[in-house]
Amino acid sequence: MKRSYEELTKELKMKNIRLSHQRLKVLEYLTIHMDHPTVDQIYNGLHKEIPTLSKTTVYSTLSALADAGLVRIINIEDNEARYDIRVADHGHFKCESCGTIYDFQANIDSLTTVDLKRFDIKDKNLYFKGCCPTCLVGKNEASLSK
Repeated sequence: MKRSYEELTKELKMKNIRLSHQRLKVLEYLTIHMDHPTVDQIYNGLHKEIPTLSKTTVYSTLSALADAGLVRIINIEDNEARYDIRVADHGHFKCESCGTIYDFQANIDSLTTVDLKRFDIKDKNLYFKGCCPTCLVGKNEASLSK
């Protein structure tokens, strides 16, 4: 379920997170751009509108939002953190051809973790990589034309 910007700002207030203009703009960006943006994408998307914005502010805002449970950090690639405004359990698929990340429904709690019985699990993520249908069509057309 997609949460509205208004619902998220209410949650920030309830969690006593200061509602600075920059924090609200980062939050607004995430509610509009649900394509799992990186810090660079968020910074570049907001910098023209807020010239005083720094990457440090974006990082600290995202950290505060993640700590408050309003944003999920996803690390499909080792060198790239992305941010997801959808915090309910679901999976992610990254197309290795076009780089697009897709959300998919998954019952993560139904995965068996018998081997981790005595572990304290803090976070659960489900990631798949492969080729999306659009890129598969392109690859198939390219191979047919050879």
